[in-house]
Amino acid sequence: MAPRLLLVDDDAILAILVADWLTECGCEVLGPARTVAAALEIVEREGDALDGALLDVALERGESYPVADALALNGIPFAFVTGHGLGGVAPDYRDAPLLAKPFQFEDLQRTIDRLVALRGRT
Repeated sequence: MAPRLLLVDDDAILAILVADWLTECGCEVLGPARTVAAALEIVEREGDALDGALLDVALERGESYPVADALALNGIPFAFVTGHGLGGVAPDYRDAPLLAKPFQFEDLQRTIDRLVALRGRT
């Protein structure tokens, strides 16, 4: 069964590219959610059916930390995506995997593999 990943990114062009790459990696993409509210709705609706998530830290209307909190409460692994490196992630969230922009297809694949392994589903 294909891993089901939530994609949260407010940059439409980048979100389309990442969604295409996720599909190429054999994933089912939920989203892209462009806002915290949209992402939280997907987390609530999909719950345990999610295998992981990629969260752009800085969204046009806030930051994705509430989504990270909701995912963590449900035991769903996530990785932050940012162009600001580890310094672009709030201190309380720096233990989460990080996918630094710009990234290559292989970086994305490694991150997906890590999330799926953390979830314990293969």
